[in-house]
Amino acid sequence: MKFEDIYQFFQNPPPIYLTKEQAVCYVLSILLRGDSYGTELILLLENEHPTYRLSDTVLYSALKFLEDEEVIAGYWKKVEGRGRPRRMYQIQPEWRTRSQELALLWQEYTRGIVHPMIANQH
Repeated sequence: MKFEDIYQFFQNPPPIYLTKEQAVCYVLSILLRGDSYGTELILLLENEHPTYRLSDTVLYSALKFLEDEEVIAGYWKKVEGRGRPRRMYQIQPEWRTRSQELALLWQEYTRGIVHPMIANQH
């Protein structure tokens, strides 16, 4: 290692991979805009938040959690220009308000804001 390597690291840091907790909040923030599918969720993250990445494993673990808790529902849809149908996800209507609260956690996190409700719990 050289000192130049240290400067280079901070000028061009490696991507930050989301945890399952972050992924749940991120996914809900996207699904509040409209239905989406796995690959699109990963691409949107990379486009909208270039410093973050989402692995397939963490994404599908988050989606499974949300489906098991009946927050989201999945359905198959043929996407224009794609060979096979995609597994689309949508927020269940009764979870919309709570999803907005969780999505806000993601939005505040990406802006570096500590949520007061969470800060008081520690």
